[in-house]
Amino acid sequence: MPRRAPIGALLLVLACGPAQDPTSTTASAQPATTITAAASTTTASPTTSTTSAAPTTTAAPLLGLRYTTVVEDLPFPTVLVSRPGEDEIYFATKNGQVWKLGEGVILDIGDRVTNSGERGLLGMTFHPEDPSRLFLHYSDRNGDTAVSEFVDDGGFDAALERIFLQVSQPAANHNGGTIAFGPDGYLWIALGDGGGGGDTFGTGQTTADLLGGLLRLEVDATEPYEIPPDNPFTDGGGAPEVWAIGLRNPWRAAFDEDLIYIADVGQSNFEEINVAPTSAPALNYGWPVTEGLHCFEPAQGCDMAGITLPVVEVAHSDSGTCSITGGVVYRGSAIPELTGHYFYSDYCGGWLRSFVFDGAGASQQQDWTEQVGIPGPVVSFGHDAAGEVYVLTTETILRIDPVR
Repeated sequence: MPRRAPIGALLLVLACGPAQDPTSTTASAQPATTITAAASTTTASPTTSTTSAAPTTTAAPLLGLRYTTVVEDLPFPTVLVSRPGEDEIYFATKNGQVWKLGEGVILDIGDRVTNSGERGLLGMTFHPEDPSRLFLHYSDRNGDTAVSEFVDDGGFDAALERIFLQVSQPAANHNGGTIAFGPDGYLWIALGDGGGGGDTFGTGQTTADLLGGLLRLEVDATEPYEIPPDNPFTDGGGAPEVWAIGLRNPWRAAFDEDLIYIADVGQSNFEEINVAPTSAPALNYGWPVTEGLHCFEPAQGCDMAGITLPVVEVAHSDSGTCSITGGVVYRGSAIPELTGHYFYSDYCGGWLRSFVFDGAGASQQQDWTEQVGIPGPVVSFGHDAAGEVYVLTTETILRIDPVR
């Protein structure tokens, strides 16, 4: 069982199979390839503000998409978010820093973060009703998962940290990463299966362990947290924090209206994207029984009864794919033709694709790579307060803009 720390005590990414580590020191140092001519040349230093407002929509038809460089030369950005009530962009870097675009670093917890391979500062979110509350998800100095809160009292003080969840990590990979508030107001946390390969630690198909699970917590009540009353295992049968199981390495998940999109990194052959209602508890996303739409354990004739299968599967033989990077749904105004499109990519492939979830599966699937180019290893996605979508590589933040 996972360990929880008492109050005051003091997951990248993207794990491929056991023979691959796209966030190793070597991969992290890989320079981004040159963006194609379709991209803007607008650049800025990490602490220099650039125009992040969406371009004015015109009546001209949409000819395609391009990347606009917002900021570059960053130390491995991992997550980008907007702060409720503000237009500014905030992002985190793997080394334990939180940045405000145009101002630079506003919080540095690098002294308590293990920044190596898939470990580091992996997730960040603001409280939707109280934006003075900042929540981080990182690998502590022991390599274990820590989820903590900081409060803005005229600034964020690294010394004033409230760690409210700690989970032992038996290996250095498959830490998961996402932390976000759902439409229900609860804090959701995505954890990987503990690492190794092939579900080494047997966490994928158990409800008794937080690893390999999607967690759902109430953080507005009694410390350190409370269990939402409609969590599926509050009366036994599993850990009460667990909302869903069967995940291998859910590096990036995102909410849109009443849906959650979970991109789960595959093992040997297939990557997957799952979409489910946020009101549906106790779902089983299949790992290690399934990998994508296929049997994994056993390799043939597995029992898929009760498993929620992905709406999108991407084979490793497809365009250099190795480790899926989950994205976000477009809700901006600059590209109204793409409202409702979920954008996603892959760490190794670097391509850009989108689809619309139609309630049953993925429709309107499109590949935008020929237009936007491959900017390098794609680590993460985010959106600003206006709903415009951003793409994060190992050293650059780009915005998706229309070509008209």
